[in-house]
Amino acid sequence: MRRPITPSAHGTIGTPAPMMRGLSRTCGRGGVTLDDTQEARSMTIEKVTMAEVAAKAGVSRSAVSRYFTPGASVSKKTAEKVRLAAEALGFRPNILARSLITGQSRIIGLVIAYLENYFYPEVLEKLSKALQERGYHVLVFMSSQGSETVDDVIQEILDYQVAGLVTASVSLSSELSTRCAALGVPVVLFNRAQDGKGVTCVTSDNADGGRQVARLFTAAGHRRIAYVAGWEQASTQRDREAGFLQGLAEAGQTLFARAVGNYEAAAAKAAARQLFAGKSEAERPDAVFVANDHMAFVVMDVLRFELGLKVPGDVSVVGFDDVPPAAWPAYDLTTVRQDAETMVARTVERLLAQIETPAEASSEPIRMPAPLVLRGSARIPEGWSPPEPEPPQEI
Repeated sequence: MRRPITPSAHGTIGTPAPMMRGLSRTCGRGGVTLDDTQEARSMTIEKVTMAEVAAKAGVSRSAVSRYFTPGASVSKKTAEKVRLAAEALGFRPNILARSLITGQSRIIGLVIAYLENYFYPEVLEKLSKALQERGYHVLVFMSSQGSETVDDVIQEILDYQVAGLVTASVSLSSELSTRCAALGVPVVLFNRAQDGKGVTCVTSDNADGGRQVARLFTAAGHRRIAYVAGWEQASTQRDREAGFLQGLAEAGQTLFARAVGNYEAAAAKAAARQLFAGKSEAERPDAVFVANDHMAFVVMDVLRFELGLKVPGDVSVVGFDDVPPAAWPAYDLTTVRQDAETMVARTVERLLAQIETPAEASSEPIRMPAPLVLRGSARIPEGWSPPEPEPPQEI
């Protein structure tokens, strides 16, 4: 069985808190005293219950339950009593057990296929923090590409009684999306476009981003224009390439060469060699659009350090994502920006609306603008600037 990664600020779900050692405090009349280590040590053997915490704190069991329920009302005085009693006994609530009893949880399942790309670790961090700020716990499961594998992982996640699901860099089958809808578990696909009942998609305007790159290359006078594709089954790859080819067609050009980098460093290196190694100037591309920044860095390194070509003197290179290293002087990469901060905010907003107020929540796809960011890795015609991106759209 796959073990989930739990980056939650609340700690790993269902595990006891560290024991408090050598601590002496008193709280309120009737006295909660954290005095010695012997009591805490004894509690490492048996699980502590809410009833025991309530007895030690001198409050009701329901008060303890409210203290550990995000958003529930509890007085400061009672909260302090419960906190000290829980620390003394080494108590942490078993959220999974409670969700099985109540049929409700504040757990969000997050499925991600890979962390090699700089974009997704940034997204994972922002998404986890944003959900934690709203009182939700995050369970992260790693998956490989392909709907069958993803479906297996999501079937497992559903056993945790999750309140909702976010998938990043992966899609799920129509059968499973229908099952999630039937179970009342909302699903948001982050950076993937897919039709399906009960599924909301939050993406960038990948096609428009590809078109902007084509317009830059053709305006700069490039005639041998190549493309390094990502994983062929990904909607991001399909949309970026479709927009790119459309932009070339608008200028009366066709694609000069194509290779597949599969969104992986090793494959991107092989793709760069396929396009450029052993080729004369007339045989090799003079510009290349790479389907994400992670691969673009690899392509630039092969061009400069392995093949001795100059960027952008011999070859213009443009990526997609605008991850932080794109702005480093070592790369200075012209790229299409995906606004991770805003995409995450819209994902959390839409997911929690579907959980908390489902009758009022929308499930329409959200498409964010993807502006072209001009830096030094591509030739830029004098006075040329990309058009202003359109505002976010529900489509």
